[in-house]
Amino acid sequence: MARFKRILLKLSGESLMGKQGHGIDPERLADYAKQVKEIHEMGVQIGIVIGGGNIFRGLSGATKGFDRVKGDQMGMLATVINALALSSALTTEGVANKVLTAIRMEPIGEFYSKWKAIEEMEAGKVCIFSGGTGQPYFTTDTGSSLRGVEIEADVMLKGTRVDGIYTADPEKDPTAVKFDDITYDEILERGLKIMDLSAVVMCNDNNLPIYVFNMDVVGNLKKVIEGEPIGTYVHS
Repeated sequence: MARFKRILLKLSGESLMGKQGHGIDPERLADYAKQVKEIHEMGVQIGIVIGGGNIFRGLSGATKGFDRVKGDQMGMLATVINALALSSALTTEGVANKVLTAIRMEPIGEFYSKWKAIEEMEAGKVCIFSGGTGQPYFTTDTGSSLRGVEIEADVMLKGTRVDGIYTADPEKDPTAVKFDDITYDEILERGLKIMDLSAVVMCNDNNLPIYVFNMDVVGNLKKVIEGEPIGTYVHS
């Protein structure tokens, strides 16, 4: 049985690099597509936002001389590239899907609207939301929160390379302790950097829970959907 009926899955662009350390690793992409197929076959309605950090990150570009607005626009285009790659991988797996873009770029993708997205998901298609919010100064974390709220998702599943939220970065601090469950208020009080402040506030204000887990372990997405406690649940 699926724990959630409709989800917003946030995937890391950087994780798409896989073992290559750059670009898109075909093996990692195929793993993601297979995991999405597993839960799609369980009847879960799926919306996906994928970052673009494996190709270009606007904020880091701004520190190297890029204009921030143009840098963020480059980052938006990077998310479209990743969305098309994921769409192709899902099609290979036999999963019907549609790419929706936050800025007009037909025929690459259809211009996003809440009602179109819900209609497509209810018809059995996986919707991949690209282009962030369509505006500079917002990250894909905020874009994920916005899309999750708009499509009335039951939860945002934040797939990362870490198995949950810790008191500190577990990759840097071996004494870091994992949370199984935490509130948004506690995240803000502790200053935990699980996602952008604007994204956390948006989820909190709209009662959209987040589940943080390690997407890079094959099979974990299905475990989350089945209710297995392998990550951290964030709630109001």
